[in-house]
Amino acid sequence: MSWSLDHLGPMTRTTVDAALMLQVLAGYDPRDNGSLDMSVPDYAAAMRSATSSLRVGIPRDFFFEGLDPDIQAAMEAALSDLKNLTRVQLDVAPLATDGSYASVMNPCIAILQAEAYAYHQDYVAKSPELYQKPTLERILAGAKVSTPTYIQSRRQMEQLRRSVSRGLDGVDMLITPTTPILPFEIADLQSDPTTMRPKEVHMLRNTRPFDMFGAPTISVPCGFTRSGLPIGMQITGALGDEGTVLRLARAYEQATEWHKRQAIPEQKA
Repeated sequence: MSWSLDHLGPMTRTTVDAALMLQVLAGYDPRDNGSLDMSVPDYAAAMRSATSSLRVGIPRDFFFEGLDPDIQAAMEAALSDLKNLTRVQLDVAPLATDGSYASVMNPCIAILQAEAYAYHQDYVAKSPELYQKPTLERILAGAKVSTPTYIQSRRQMEQLRRSVSRGLDGVDMLITPTTPILPFEIADLQSDPTTMRPKEVHMLRNTRPFDMFGAPTISVPCGFTRSGLPIGMQITGALGDEGTVLRLARAYEQATEWHKRQAIPEQKA
């Protein structure tokens, strides 16, 4: 969809498995313009280090706003557990320079639309029938992104990626909910296709900014809703600090039982 924003990461049953998978995936690739020439540590070894010295930052603005009550309760419990694993928890300033996320999401959307269209334009011209209608409409929207808008959005993205380190001033990690709301039922999405995309964007509200920032992030289980749906907590670190992200994720996993439970969807009569 977007070579500037897409990120590859393993989805595994445990954090150790994620570290082992990442060990194989990580590393510089000279044929990939988005690949950084950085050394790759031993992630499994990094996970064995203590977390008691880590400083945790909580960006409550935006990420913790409008949370479903079940997610809110799970996050507060998770933060309480993290207090026993780390040195200190601090509320941190908004990551966006203007205090809002319009400065993050507006260029993100423009880049995503333009790059997705650039990649798919020949395919949609030759075989539009092979695309589902909502997907086709989203791809074609990229044709309307002007060259100045795209260039300016890329410039804003690079500025954001250079400045995001300020959000980590005084802390080592950021903790946020993975999603602000519960998943929608398929029937709810299909009942009105015009609302499908806005609902999807709402679901992705807390994950999309970190694609823009380019910051390493992992989501770990931290609870369940009253209806049996799993809840995730995001742990985010500085550029290139996947080892510390995995270390705290592993410590939290060992201190809790959430990763051992299975989701039990609500049964309806």
